[in-house]
Amino acid sequence: MSSTSSAAPLVVLSPHLDDAVLSCGGRIAHAVEQGRRVIVATVFTRDEPAEPPSALAADLRRWWNLPPGEVMSRRRAEDVEACRRLGAESLHLDLAEAPYRTDGTDGTDGPDAAGAILYPTLGSLYGELAPADAAAESELVRALARFEPEAELLGPLGVGHHVDHQLVRRALLAARPGAALYEEFPYTEWKWFAVARALRALGADGGSRWEEETVPIDSRLLDRRREAIAAYASQVPAMFRTDARLAKQLRRAVRRAGGERIWRRR
Repeated sequence: MSSTSSAAPLVVLSPHLDDAVLSCGGRIAHAVEQGRRVIVATVFTRDEPAEPPSALAADLRRWWNLPPGEVMSRRRAEDVEACRRLGAESLHLDLAEAPYRTDGTDGTDGPDAAGAILYPTLGSLYGELAPADAAAESELVRALARFEPEAELLGPLGVGHHVDHQLVRRALLAARPGAALYEEFPYTEWKWFAVARALRALGADGGSRWEEETVPIDSRLLDRRREAIAAYASQVPAMFRTDARLAKQLRRAVRRAGGERIWRRR
């Protein structure tokens, strides 16, 4: 286990309004039970533009079955409830998700900011970071400075290679080189060797070796994680179709990893 004091706050960075709870809800619940203050800080939570700026943005709204103008507000409310079920605090950092970021913005501009969309297709969401996203990364590094130095920060490993996850990981390691990284569920179940690929990319990027740390998750903590995930009512049907499939994939992921696994620099 980490040498971080049990009294230090735990801040779990979530790229989107579900990633942290999906991936390490058991760890969050366990930390709360141990008396730690836990903050789930979600990065990309800004309201969507009035009109979808691309076919991808329109598809996302349809997949999630959310009404126009209420996509992010509904998802923020879901996140507040999910965190409440785990006993954690929810914090929304108010940057724009990848499908809404434009060339020349830093991710904090208004939802109708002019410019070319950086990630207009589903394929581009899982490609490489656009050079123009350096501004959003810098803005996030500055935002992370708000957390006290003794806080333990935990962020995404980048399993699945989503550009928002890549950006959060890069900003976190720039701000806190010693921070740990969690494996993102359900990408761990959807893509063969995705964890190994993420670690190879991380080694090339950071020039360091990484070692795993696993928190065992018993059935009680797994149930708490599943119940918290269920609060994301717009996301569960799109990702898993049914609650039964969600439960099955969760059990399989925890069994394979031996719990919930994070990675730290040696």
